[in-house]
Amino acid sequence: MLAGAALQSATGFGFSMLAAPLLFVLIGPAPAVGLLILISLEINLLTLGTERRRPRPLWRDSAVVLAWSIPGALVGVVVLRALDAVWLQVALSASVLATLAIRRRSVPGSRGRGAPLTGLAAGALTTSTSAAGPPLLVHLLGRGHAPGQVRDTITLCFVGLNPIGLAALLVTGTGTAFDELSLLFALVPAAIVGQLAGRRAFARLAKGEGYEPVLTGVLLLSVAAGLVAAIVTA
Repeated sequence: MLAGAALQSATGFGFSMLAAPLLFVLIGPAPAVGLLILISLEINLLTLGTERRRPRPLWRDSAVVLAWSIPGALVGVVVLRALDAVWLQVALSASVLATLAIRRRSVPGSRGRGAPLTGLAAGALTTSTSAAGPPLLVHLLGRGHAPGQVRDTITLCFVGLNPIGLAALLVTGTGTAFDELSLLFALVPAAIVGQLAGRRAFARLAKGEGYEPVLTGVLLLSVAAGLVAAIVTA
């Protein structure tokens, strides 16, 4: 949890991709999704609200993504209920591989026209696996934005996706997603420490050329973690 929070703070992405495989094995898919959504909200609010700077997200892109994520979140609940932990792990790893396979460099500064599809995919992944990062990365990387703006946009989208995901779980009566909330008392402090630790790493990444390669490395790491978890669960 600490390592995932640090990774999220340093790159804007990676908390659920790292933490979800372990929690899926330990407590099951639905409780893991509910727990991860709540902790992710905490981490991302800390990123936007406590770093003594003015966030610079892409507001229009974020608004479109979040609007389209609402129907996607309802679809994700159906997936969560239909698949067991093993297949959810496989789906999570497949989504990362698809991200790496279809990613294309767009013209720097382009507005990007895939926000609606990104929103649908991010919403569905929020409530099925809690890991909505891959479609957001497909949408943002290679468009010539500064690392800070990419990180802020991903973070703002997560801040919106978390309550949308929680609402979708509640509206659909997926009460099992909240069966392990007592674990918050142990995991929230670790997430706070991790978020604070990751800030220095981001400050270094933002000054160099390594931000996007690091994000790609995080995606590959998450694939390995997800597949290992799926094997263990099986």
